[in-house]
Amino acid sequence: MFRSFLLAPANRVDLLAKFPRFGADCCVVDLEDGTPPDDKVSARAGLAAAVRTVRDGGYRGLLTVRVNEPSSPHYLEDLAAAFACDIDGVVIPKLEDPAQLWPAHHQIVRLDGERPRTEPRFVIGGIESVRGVQEAARVCRPDLGVRAVYFGAEDYAASMGARRTRRGGEVFTARSLVVMAARAAGLAAIDQVVVDIRDSELFLADAREGLELGYDGKTCVTPGQVRLAHQVFSPTAEERDFAARLIAAYEAALARNVGVIEFEGKMVDGPLLKRARAIVATPADA
Repeated sequence: MFRSFLLAPANRVDLLAKFPRFGADCCVVDLEDGTPPDDKVSARAGLAAAVRTVRDGGYRGLLTVRVNEPSSPHYLEDLAAAFACDIDGVVIPKLEDPAQLWPAHHQIVRLDGERPRTEPRFVIGGIESVRGVQEAARVCRPDLGVRAVYFGAEDYAASMGARRTRRGGEVFTARSLVVMAARAAGLAAIDQVVVDIRDSELFLADAREGLELGYDGKTCVTPGQVRLAHQVFSPTAEERDFAARLIAAYEAALARNVGVIEFEGKMVDGPLLKRARAIVATPADA
């Protein structure tokens, strides 16, 4: 579940300690953009203690570490430090080639062999450049441990030399291609960040557009954005009630060997049933 994907800098243990109270589906200890260059080594050295602080605080969602990009001299050391901690997965930014996933994949295979888990460790990949978007279908590799990808609109626009606008037309095509690649591979897709952190209406409008495109959730940089993301990406009570009634009617029809029915003015078959079951399985807005 990735309705909310909340990042906080790895060098700000005071902020990380608050993760449990924010209720995000997935929290990210950020060694990359959130941590200043001069603090990256010390933040990595303190990573295990920071993760323990979050776990001891009672956080029950998915806990991940965002490492520095594969071209960075920090990449391999970040991976080693991250996988030495009690985390669910790593976030690898600025992916452009599936070969960049192999170091993390090898670590996951080794660790899951030594210390098996009910849910295997995973990778969340960042698609954040022109080349990354072009290679998105190749990077979305569940066989290499990738469970989800996120679209990084700010970095993508910079790599294009495009001017960011509130309307977002300059990133619409790339945003669509990323979610398409994720869906084709059976992965979750996490939508772009909204950097105007005090503009709730902009966040809600952008999140609704992401939902309509097929995204599962939103990258968040404040606790308030987590609440707004859950508001958008959680089904309403009316949607839940309709889905439950649709499932009951369809299952009754199947018992009569009927595969397509009319339900409250809509033709219902397998795809709509799948959508209804996904709605019922999604947690309510917290």
